[in-house]
Amino acid sequence: MHVTHLSLADFRSYARAEVPLGPGVTAFLGPNGQGKTNLVEAVGYLATLGSHRVAADAPLVRAGAQRAVVRAQVRQGEREQLVELELNPGRANRARINRSSQVRPRDVLGILRTVLFAPEDLALVKGDPGERRRFADELVVARAPRMAGVRSDYERVLKQRNSLLKSAAMARRHGGRGVDLSTLDVWDQHLARAGAELLAQRLDLLAVLGPLADKAYERLAPGGGPLALEYRGPVPGASREELYAGLLAALGEARKQEIERGVTLVGPHRDDVLLRLGELPAKGYASHGESWSYALALRLAAYELLKSEGHEPVLVLDDVFAELDTRRRARLAELVAGAEQVLVTAAVPEDVPEVLEGARFSVADGEVTPE
Repeated sequence: MHVTHLSLADFRSYARAEVPLGPGVTAFLGPNGQGKTNLVEAVGYLATLGSHRVAADAPLVRAGAQRAVVRAQVRQGEREQLVELELNPGRANRARINRSSQVRPRDVLGILRTVLFAPEDLALVKGDPGERRRFADELVVARAPRMAGVRSDYERVLKQRNSLLKSAAMARRHGGRGVDLSTLDVWDQHLARAGAELLAQRLDLLAVLGPLADKAYERLAPGGGPLALEYRGPVPGASREELYAGLLAALGEARKQEIERGVTLVGPHRDDVLLRLGELPAKGYASHGESWSYALALRLAAYELLKSEGHEPVLVLDDVFAELDTRRRARLAELVAGAEQVLVTAAVPEDVPEVLEGARFSVADGEVTPE
């Protein structure tokens, strides 16, 4: 899989950009603040419907513009598809596949898959549980695009349930008339059903990702492991029905406390992935270098997993080499050099290891120019 052409209109700093791409390595070079990351961010947005830098779409639209358009020609084997997303902050985004407008944005998921390496990856190890949940869920959707709908359903039900709980909590605190909670059982069932599906996919993911991450860590930092991934949540079970029953039971046990606090306290949105290095949690115990190696190992494992399942993703390395010491830089470059397509951003050419030879573009003042 690789992108053969990227087009931007009013995306970030670009009024217009047309970038021809091909298999192998492509490096975008230029001083910081010139728009290198904006290019690979656009590629990532087409793959995930989200940015690795911001949570909302508004910052992705160029100042003064009403909308942004990201379009890419994607080739997988002998098949080519044109995928386009129109970003409309405050309104519904629109999507087109091969010029057809009769699709939802999430219908584009799976046409392009990416694995992104970025300085923000250190938060996978050192950051809050939300960073690890996001990593897991994006990979779940990359493996099975239909899970985007399950995630959306879960978030919708969670929002409705939280609204009901918040109203009940406010009424209790202010001595007002009690809120009708008769629908809470129904919301519990909906939340447990979508939550069980999401939990099952996360557990399956970690089962196959853990060994791959351990292998990648050994290649990056020989003798430094072993590495292990452990899912942390209050609901036991293996099958979807067991997870569904466990979630329902946990919601029932937490109901009194949830009504008092006005928020849902049980579910996949509260869980975490414990990253172990040796016998200890990586968070709080791993050194800075070990944390970097761990984060890189997770990304490499994601790439190997998608590739093994027949969906080799585009690798994106966004200014990551500047963050690494010479040894990790060289090992990472060697491990990714053989990918079908690698997109690299760097402030100076010297930051790109020699093994990653390929096409180069200069990025400055909103212009992308082949070198």
